[in-house]
Amino acid sequence: METPYRPRELGKAVRDALADMPVVVVTGLRQAGKSTFLQKEPGLERRRYLTLDDLETLEAARRDPEGLVAGAEALTIDEVQRAPDLLLTIKREVDRDRQPGRFLLSGSANLALLSTVSESLAGRAVALTLHPFTLREIEGWLGETPFLRRLFERGAPPDVPTHQVSDDDLLRGGLPTVCLRQVNDHALWFRGYEQTYLERDVRQISRISDIVAFRSLLKLTAFRTGQVLKVSELARDAKMNAETVGRHLGVFEASFVTTRLPPYLGNRASRVIKSPKIYVTDSGLAAHLWGIATTAALAGDTGRGALVETFVAHNLAGILEARWPQARLAYWHVQGRHEVDFVVEVGREVMAIEVKSGARPRESDFSSLRAFMSRTPHCKLGVLAHGGRAVARMGECLWSVPIGALLR
Repeated sequence: METPYRPRELGKAVRDALADMPVVVVTGLRQAGKSTFLQKEPGLERRRYLTLDDLETLEAARRDPEGLVAGAEALTIDEVQRAPDLLLTIKREVDRDRQPGRFLLSGSANLALLSTVSESLAGRAVALTLHPFTLREIEGWLGETPFLRRLFERGAPPDVPTHQVSDDDLLRGGLPTVCLRQVNDHALWFRGYEQTYLERDVRQISRISDIVAFRSLLKLTAFRTGQVLKVSELARDAKMNAETVGRHLGVFEASFVTTRLPPYLGNRASRVIKSPKIYVTDSGLAAHLWGIATTAALAGDTGRGALVETFVAHNLAGILEARWPQARLAYWHVQGRHEVDFVVEVGREVMAIEVKSGARPRESDFSSLRAFMSRTPHCKLGVLAHGGRAVARMGECLWSVPIGALLR
C-alpha cells in the first residue's frame, strides 16, 4: 500500500518564490524527498513534470532543449544537473519571457556551487534547500509556529508537549524511506544508499579517480561531524594532500552529504576560532558511516553526543530554511575555553544554543552559554537543549529546554 504523502514545511516558501521569480531551484541531499515533493506537494502537483532520470527525456534535453521547454505551460524539471546545457536554454526562455513561476528545477547536486548553473541563472533564479525530514514534519506539527521562533520572539519558552528524542530517532535521521519506516532494515538501505552515492552521484559532480580513497575520506569526515574543520589534520589521517582533501570536501558539500557551519564573530572575545564546523547532513547517514546500526551499539558509543548535535543541526537547518529565512545559523568557539554549538542570528539580536545529550543538565553545562552572553551585548537569551523532559529557568534570559521541545 502506498504511503500517504506528508506535506513538507518548505512547500509555502517554494510557492511564494514561484509567485515572484521565473526560476525556482529546489536542491538537497539525495533521497531527501525532492521528487515526491515536486509531484505531490499541494500547489506544485499540477505542473507539467519531467525527470532527467528518464533516459528518453534526458536524450530529448540534450538533442532538442528548445523543444523540451517551449510553451507557456508551468514546467518542473527534476534531476536537472544531468543536462547542464539545458540551463542555457532556460536562461534564453526567461530572458524572452520573464513570467513568474515558469520553471521549477530540482537536483541532488548543490546547484549554487556549480559554476555553470550560477552563471547561467544569475538574477533569474532563487535556490531553496529541501533538508531531510525534521521532527516537525515526521510528527505532523506543521500547523504550529516553530517553538524556536516563538522562544526567540517571546524571550521565554512557550508551553508545548515534549517529544522525547530517542536513539532510534538519531539512527533513522530524516531521509524519508528510513524515518517514515518504509523499509524494515534501515542498515541495509543505508548501505545501498552509500554505494549509489559513490558509484553514481559522485561521478556526475567530479572526476574522482580513486573511489576507495574518496570513500575512506568520507568516513573520516563523518567521524568529525560537529567538530571544527581542520583540513590539515583530516589530510594527515586520510594520507592525502590538503589540496585533494579540499577538493573532495567540496564534492561532499556539493552533493549535500556534508554542510559547513560558519563561526559567529560578532562579540568581544579574543582567540575566537574562525574555521567552520562540519556536519554530516543527516544523523542516520552519519551513524551508518560510523558503522553503528543498532540502539544498543549507539548507547555505548562515545560519539553519541556528536550524533545528537548532528540531529539538532539538521532539524534547525530545515526549520530556518522553511519558516525563518531571515535567521542565520553559526557557532561560537573560544580556543581552549568555551564553545556554543549554535548561534541563531536575526538582525542584530542573537540566541545561543548549547546541546547536551544527557537528561539532567549540570551547572557546569551552562558555563559556555554564560561566557557567550557576557561577551555579546545583543544576545537575547541562552538555551541549553538537553535529553530530558523538563523546562527550567536557570538565570536571567537563560533556560534549559528539552531537545524534543526545541525542535517542535
